[in-house]
Amino acid sequence: MSEEITIPPDRVDRVYENLDKWAESTGYHLNPDQEFTRQLVEGLLINRQRYGYQSCPCRLASGDKDRDKDIVCPCAYRDPDLEDWGACYCALYVSDEVLQGERTVQPIPERRPVEKQFP
Repeated sequence: MSEEITIPPDRVDRVYENLDKWAESTGYHLNPDQEFTRQLVEGLLINRQRYGYQSCPCRLASGDKDRDKDIVCPCAYRDPDLEDWGACYCALYVSDEVLQGERTVQPIPERRPVEKQFP
């Protein structure tokens, strides 16, 4: 059984704030649901501690960074997901329309190839 990883709330808050500033400065937006988004940030930090890299918290990582480079956040699927669905797979990043309440986040189909989905 794997050891439970706990991330201090103040660390989640700091990373959330830094990620939000970075996203906005590069033309992206974090999901406006702050509680939900903080849970995703916590998942990124848990994966960083577990694997040594911030893999998407909504996908299974293999622990091999080269194999998982497509799901290191921001993942390779973020931009096409935002274009087609208004949010990335885990909904960490959202489009202008979602941010402004003109579009709702809906389930996003998985783009990752099946052979990479199951480590």
